[in-house]
Amino acid sequence: MIEIGLLPNARMAQAFIDYLKGLDIICSSIPDPQGVKLFIEHQQDEAIALRELALFLQHPADSKYRQASWDNGSSQIKFNYGSGGLGLLQQFITGGGPLTLITVLVCVLIYIAMNIGFANPVYESLSFFNATANNNYSEFWRIFTPSLMHFSIMHVSFNLLWWWYLGGKIENKLGMAPLMFLLVVGGTLPSVLQYFVSGPNFGGLSGVVYAVVGYTWLMGKRQPYKGIWLPDSYMVFMMIWLVLGFTDILGMPIANGAHMGGLVVGLLQALFDSRERHASNK
Repeated sequence: MIEIGLLPNARMAQAFIDYLKGLDIICSSIPDPQGVKLFIEHQQDEAIALRELALFLQHPADSKYRQASWDNGSSQIKFNYGSGGLGLLQQFITGGGPLTLITVLVCVLIYIAMNIGFANPVYESLSFFNATANNNYSEFWRIFTPSLMHFSIMHVSFNLLWWWYLGGKIENKLGMAPLMFLLVVGGTLPSVLQYFVSGPNFGGLSGVVYAVVGYTWLMGKRQPYKGIWLPDSYMVFMMIWLVLGFTDILGMPIANGAHMGGLVVGLLQALFDSRERHASNK
């Protein structure tokens, strides 16, 4: 059995399996916390199956896949959508790796501390250089730690949901290393850029979120068989949110420099990682 990728749900998986059946490729699936894993029987079919999976991910609603389900699908197939296995907590835990979950926990604890009477000491300890009267430039962590502070429930919820959803996919499919890079670099360089744009008074994981958004979207385009992707509609939403940040429509301060910087970090890292894989295949 050779794993070729992952699809978000059983219906999509079955449509693709039916399509491969029409190409005389035997494919099967098993449930996974992040969706449905796909496997083929024969090594010689791997290249074709991966190519077809990439095409399927780009246009899953194409009529040829619906036709394949009619032509090759089995009336005996049943889908089980019961909650049976995983509770919400277990889904949350399995949806993210150690780095994803530790980051969520740290951000939540910092947010709680800032809202139970420790806002000033937390801010003075974690804010960017020049944010307090007595700066110590040996405190190098200050170029990153503003990313861990959030100033409203909507702020922390929005950022951590995206971080868990996309960061978890990256960590579970590709390992901790690429996510660690996105966290550290996406949490530092955008902070430096934001400082020069608006000064030291900012915080939040938004730069990192845009880094994982850009990375997941571009990796899904270039190497969809790795099992991570972001639908174009989600990417459009994040780009609209990015543009709105430059206006007064949202009615709140937005770290536009961090958003832009994080997006660039994520896209460049995706280009590098996918280029590295292509080079190793030559």
